[in-house]
Amino acid sequence: MSEVVLYSFRRCPYAMRARMALRYSGVAVQILEVSLRAKPLDMLALSPKGTVPVLNVNGQVIDESLAIMHWALAQNDPEDWLLKDEPATQSLMAQLIEENDQAFKVHLNRYKYAERYPEQPMEHYRTEGEVFLQKLELLLAEHEYLLADHPSLADVALAPFVRQFAHVDREWFAGVPYQRLQVWLQRFLESDLFIGVMAKT
Repeated sequence: MSEVVLYSFRRCPYAMRARMALRYSGVAVQILEVSLRAKPLDMLALSPKGTVPVLNVNGQVIDESLAIMHWALAQNDPEDWLLKDEPATQSLMAQLIEENDQAFKVHLNRYKYAERYPEQPMEHYRTEGEVFLQKLELLLAEHEYLLADHPSLADVALAPFVRQFAHVDREWFAGVPYQRLQVWLQRFLESDLFIGVMAKT
């Protein structure tokens, strides 16, 4: 019988999206919650870079969250998160996730930890991040979710980061004119999938 183990940290957005993909796919996985101050030696032996998530599938190590998501969906993708029959949309999905992971995450970090980046005021970093929020708001004018009328890999890959951005200043986020994005995020936060992976065990 195969053994699948995920090293995770509950509040890490990368680990969140990996856990959601694994749960959605129905893969039986043992989740080990990691203390980032005392990372387990067995995890470091598998992935010396020491970041979560790390997936161990019978000795096969996958230590990038997006790769873990793709692995999970290759096992089972019952609601077509990968939008298999839509190559143009798949290309847009890849671009969105890359922009999230490369550019938006930088703005998010500087906004959330603005005291570490005193070169600019917090509002400057927030404004830079808002450019991505505006793009998502426009996409949601076309569909109930970012790329379709059902969740896709893009929604699940991005939502933990949008959540983090929104929670830096919840009062500000509640007042911005991104109503579709607010509804989309709230639906995500109330979903059985998100609640399930965030439950403390």
